[in-house]
Amino acid sequence: MLDELRRIVTEVAQSVDLRTALDLIARRVRDALNVDVCSVYVLTRAVPAQEAGLLLQATEGLNKTMIGRVTLALNEGLVGLVARRAELVNLENAPDHPAFKFVSDIGEEFYHGFLGVPIIYRGDVLGVLVVQSIERRKFSSDQESFLVTLASQLASGIRQAQVSGELSQHEAPAADLGAAVVARGLPGSPGIVFGTAVSVLNSVDLESVADRVVEDPALEWQALLSAIDAVRSEFAQLKADFARAAGNTDENILFDAFIMMLGSSTFIGSMESRVQAGMSASAALRDTVREHAAVFEHMSDPYLRERAQDVRDLGTRILVKLRARTQDAQDLPERIVLIGRDLSASHLAEIPTDRLVGIVSSSGTGSSHLAILARALGIPAAMGVSDLPIVSLNGQEVVVDGYRGLLIVRPVGSFRQELSRLAQEEAQLTAGLKALCDLPAQSLDGFRIGMYVNIGLLADMAPSMTVGAEGIGLYRTEIPFQIRKQFPGEEEQAAIYREALETFRGKEVVLRTLDVGGDKPLSYFPIKEDNPFLGWRGIRLVLDHPEIFLTQIRAMLRASIGLDNLSILLPMIGSVEELETAKEYIFQALNELREEGEDISTPRIGVMIEVPSAVYQIETIAAMVDFLSIGTNDLTQYILAIDRNNERVAARYDALHPAVLRAIVEVIDASHLLGREVTVCGELSGDPMGAVLLLGMGIDVLSMSAGSLPRIKWVIQSFKQSDARQLLTAALECSRPTQIRAMLSQALEERGLGGLIRAGS
Repeated sequence: MLDELRRIVTEVAQSVDLRTALDLIARRVRDALNVDVCSVYVLTRAVPAQEAGLLLQATEGLNKTMIGRVTLALNEGLVGLVARRAELVNLENAPDHPAFKFVSDIGEEFYHGFLGVPIIYRGDVLGVLVVQSIERRKFSSDQESFLVTLASQLASGIRQAQVSGELSQHEAPAADLGAAVVARGLPGSPGIVFGTAVSVLNSVDLESVADRVVEDPALEWQALLSAIDAVRSEFAQLKADFARAAGNTDENILFDAFIMMLGSSTFIGSMESRVQAGMSASAALRDTVREHAAVFEHMSDPYLRERAQDVRDLGTRILVKLRARTQDAQDLPERIVLIGRDLSASHLAEIPTDRLVGIVSSSGTGSSHLAILARALGIPAAMGVSDLPIVSLNGQEVVVDGYRGLLIVRPVGSFRQELSRLAQEEAQLTAGLKALCDLPAQSLDGFRIGMYVNIGLLADMAPSMTVGAEGIGLYRTEIPFQIRKQFPGEEEQAAIYREALETFRGKEVVLRTLDVGGDKPLSYFPIKEDNPFLGWRGIRLVLDHPEIFLTQIRAMLRASIGLDNLSILLPMIGSVEELETAKEYIFQALNELREEGEDISTPRIGVMIEVPSAVYQIETIAAMVDFLSIGTNDLTQYILAIDRNNERVAARYDALHPAVLRAIVEVIDASHLLGREVTVCGELSGDPMGAVLLLGMGIDVLSMSAGSLPRIKWVIQSFKQSDARQLLTAALECSRPTQIRAMLSQALEERGLGGLIRAGS
């Protein structure tokens, strides 16, 4: 049964579309389990939600003419019971069960044995997979496991089909919602916007080829033929080169096989017919390769099955040549929502900034660097919206709700009107916040907080100057390292740091020393570790490579000559010994430069508190430095033992966890007793709820993305510090983050600040 399961899973994965996959499962499961019926029901979405139903989408054994026509409500029958309970139901004689309902016209009056399992994706029931038998029969635990495994494999495909619209043509119109589909991820950057999806493909991948409208099939076919000819010539040359190098022609059979396939009338003809039918050259190649690879995949001989990969490799090689010939400039829409699997800053750089209105990534979390960049740009983002049919979404109207991490596809009717209203209110809120630019972040009872910005590139400084930033609280020096192909030298680094220090002349600029490792790798300095977040990163790495550390410190010190606004921040300090060694290197660089004749002032030195061991040694550490900066992102993940970039557990990551809040309070109170200034530079500082509690803690400086600064300034100006202290006291008595969030949400709503934490005013 295990071998059969593997074969079915493989065939489903190779199916050209969901319709084919559903039919295949119904057919193959009926045979594998020796049952009389196998059916797949898919949940249709409706407004209100109570009107949702389970639509028959595939069957072997029932009346196939009823596919797409029979719908069961969630409170109807055994199928509805499985969906409603979200658990399997195994019955020896289904008609005896009180939930049994006879459905006419589908031919199930003769069946007794029943096994139904829910199809679940990330906690949401998407449908039900059912098998039935004429005889009375209790299905075994192995058969239950078989069906549960297939249902889990099917869930992702159904989800993709719902988002792409593939299933909508088979479903009855759902009340007012129509074809709209909502895909859920994680909040990345606040805001709500309408736009047109632009799909980003990260590599030459046949499965990521997008469908597009073709105006001239003849031109497409000619481009495809040229690409095929180029690959054929390439293989012929490789064949000759290999024979010459090997001194014989024994291995030429491999190249001959490729060349033969490139001349195959079946292979070529299949592509030509698809192009003539209106497909693009790349899409025709994609489907033809998929079709031919599937033939090999279904073969029982292991050697022949391996040839499926050869077919795909051949297709990829053709695609490379094809794209070199048809690299058409993409007609970008006016309002772009960028959608991709592993989006990065480089992808954003390829899009006109004035057109980019939203970002959706199927990977990452709210703490990912892409989300941080989106917040800096003031662009709504949804992260971790996994299993998106990225190719199929290209060109469709979508809505990004960054508050809730939602991607809404094809909204219509009153649902669209409501989303449009929320987007307009969001735009009005953003415009209104500009008036706060030149005002201080001062509470209603006179407590003032410094408002600094976090930046990573010099390009970030322009927006920072427009929002009233009082300084740079965190300059991520690793980003200039990441975008280069080698370690930048002292002169190059000094020039970069000098520009930041000069731009904020007369204001404090905090330069954090190189913090790589974990989720911030350097391509030219690879580090392979089983657990990089607990490994060689941050201060640990540079102390083991003092030549890197000293070069950077010298560059920082030289950049500060005549400006005297430099502060140096040391990341990932976990022990007194690390801090002592780092300070020794800083003063070594300072003395060297003074000996070389440079007139350099001693900079302020601070440490990031982001490792729990530093929290428990805070009195000792605070006494050794001039200031402290709490990095709530890493501190939260280390206290909670949660990788914030892991979509599977990211929902449990919460900087408002009582344990995290108590650690922050301990750091602030101990540091203030020693007269040390404390900054919070993690994402908590840009969270309206977090800002309220930090105000209550008496924080000195908040440092955040430029896009968040006006919002947080509004929060500070709307509260008394005494009220914030009361909320903090209540929060510390809570046992769950949800309790804290509910309390703070109410406090923000009461002061008219609800629009900062949700869509709408």
